[in-house]
Parts: sequence; C-alpha cells; structure tokens
Amino acid sequence: MIVIAPSSELTPDQIARFIHTLKLNITVKETCYGANIEGPKDAVRKALAEVRKMDPNRIFSKIRAFPIGDERRCRAHHGSRPGFNQVEKEWKDLSMIDVGLCAADRGEVCEPRPKRKQLPLARLEEIVEEVKK
Repeated sequence: MIVIAPSSELTPDQIARFIHTLKLNITVKETCYGANIEGPKDAVRKALAEVRKMDPNRIFSKIRAFPIGDERRCRAHHGSRPGFNQVEKEWKDLSMIDVGLCAADRGEVCEPRPKRKQLPLARLEEIVEEVKK
C-alpha cells in the first residue's frame, strides 16, 4: 500500500499514473488514500523508491495482507471495508510524521521529555477525596 499524507499536494491519480510510466511488471490500483501495488518484489521495491522521490516526507508504505481484488476484502464482494478505519486513523497521523521528518531534515533536534515523577501517595489521597465530594 502506498499512502499519501494529507499534507501532500500529490493525488492518488498522479501516483498511479506515475507508476504506470515506470513500465514495471506490477499491478496498480488507485485508492482513495494512494495506491495498491503488487508484483515481483524487486519491481515493487523499485516502484516504491521512485514514488517516494516525488514527495519523500509525505509518501508512506505498508504491506497489505490481501492481494488486490481478493474476495475476502474487496468491497465489490461484500460492501464494507474491513480495516479501513485503521488506515484512516494512520492516514490522519501522517501529517504529524511529515512535520517531524521535515524538522529532522532541517537539522532540528527534539529535546528529550523530562522523566515523569511518581505521584506522591498523599497527593493521590487528596485527589480521591476531591472526587468523592
């Protein structure tokens, strides 16, 4: 699966068309979030490497469990899209990852988070008493 971050100016159509121009022995299916590709491992890896060059911090990939058009997952066969909620959640988070990757490209360094201190027992008891009121 190739997933385009919401912050990218690229569209799934542009990704799918670009992959077709590579003339690799792979199957391409445009999706609402990017594209699904499958074929020989080396061809898929080459396509993925070329696609990522288009917008390096905003194009992501993950392995899809089922082949394109598989009746167990294809909505043409049973309507709903199992797993889509997970992809949708991941897709929304990609903008935050994009910001972090761009900051890293600029050489910014994140300060480590301070260690969380253990809540003293006396304070916990105060909280419990406040909630009881």
